[in-house]
Parts: sequence; structure tokens; C-alpha cells
Amino acid sequence: MTTARLPLFPLNSVLFPGLVLPLNVFEERYRAMMRELLKTDDSEPRLFAVVAIRDGREVASTAPGMPDPTAPPERGAAAGFGDDPMRVFHPVGCIADAATIREREDGTFEVLATGTTRVRLISVDASGPFLTAEVEELPEETGEGAGALAEGVLRAFRAYQKRLAGARERTLSTGAELPDEPSVVSYLVAAASVLDIPAKQRLLEAPDTAARLREELKLLRSETAMIRHLPSVPLVDLTQTPTNPN
Repeated sequence: MTTARLPLFPLNSVLFPGLVLPLNVFEERYRAMMRELLKTDDSEPRLFAVVAIRDGREVASTAPGMPDPTAPPERGAAAGFGDDPMRVFHPVGCIADAATIREREDGTFEVLATGTTRVRLISVDASGPFLTAEVEELPEETGEGAGALAEGVLRAFRAYQKRLAGARERTLSTGAELPDEPSVVSYLVAAASVLDIPAKQRLLEAPDTAARLREELKLLRSETAMIRHLPSVPLVDLTQTPTNPN
């Protein structure tokens, strides 16, 4: 297994390989991370690891915009994550490649990154200005029957999209926009489906592409059946990827 030490960006969301991640960076610990990444030459990838938070806060309680300005200050790289950050993060995350890091006049950053490779957390270091982690790369095995499963998942996903869009007769995606490579299908569907973080995390952690597709097929069929019996489905921002605040 290939291991590396990378800056660590915990989020209240799951990042999948191939998916775009917009970030609005305003906390000092994450600003420091971006300043460090900017030291990397433009010809080299600017990599950091993203993990979903199991228990804790993405934003420290004293960050700008929080509702309680009188809260005791939480300082340091692990603010909001307790004494042992490893315990509050899901064990599998994704490496992100920051294609764009733009510093605003007020010192905050606008970042656009793309998920690349799944990784497992080995250790987390909170001794610096921002969290870093030792991670090991997880290979993407295809698994048995991935091709046929991908076709079934695409059919189920189209039916799921039609149910989601039915209230306003919107089309969320066309068949021409969907890929056919099994691993790409598995990650796209995982990211585009309206699922909670634990469900998305299970998909990220699937042992191989075929296992992920099998789980998606069950979820899509279940979700589509449930939507069919609802009088209406709120569609606000279902097809948009929000900018994650840190």
C-alpha cells in the first residue's frame, strides 16, 4: 500500500473520486493549510485528504458567522474534534487535488478541488497549525459482475431521477451525460443520490466496485419506491453541489 502524509480537511460530507469539491475557506487553521498548499509549485498537484466527520463540528464554535459569539474560544488544529480526532472521523476518505486556490482580499480562500483516490486514515497529527494525517491508498478492485451491475444501476438511477424530478417535470440528467465505466458509475451515483452521510460513507468504503454497485441498486430501488408514495418531494438544490464552508 502507498502511504503519504497530507493536510487533512474534515467535512460534514463525503467526497468521492472524480467528484468536484468547492470550498469556502475562512477559518484560520484551514487558511494556513491553503497557504501551505500554495507553496507547492504550479506544476505539481496540491493534495489534501478529505474525511467525513462522524462526531464533531466542521466549524469551530468561535468561527465567523456562528450564532454564539460569546462561546469560549476553541483553538488549535483539532478545535471541535476533541482530544482524539481519529475517533470522530470516518476511517476512509478521499484525496483531493486543488486545481484552484484563490485568496480573497479579506484573507479567505475560494477553492475548487477534485476527488482522486480513496484513502484510509492511519494517524492524525494535531500539533501544527492545521491537521495532518498519515494515509494509505486503497486500490479500486472491480469485483465480479461489475459491468452488468453498472447497467442495472444506471437504469435504476434514471428511474430514481424521474421520481425526484416528477413534481416539477424536470430532468436532472440525460442518458447521454451518464458514463458507462463501472467504477465511475458507482461514484457518480453515490454522489448524486440524496442519501445521508452514513449511507454515502458505506458506499465509499465498499470493498470493490461491484459491491458498491450492488448496494446502490438496493438503495435506489428502496428510495424510488418510497418517493413513489410521497405526495411531493422538495427539489431545492438537489442537483447543485453546495460550497462547503470549513
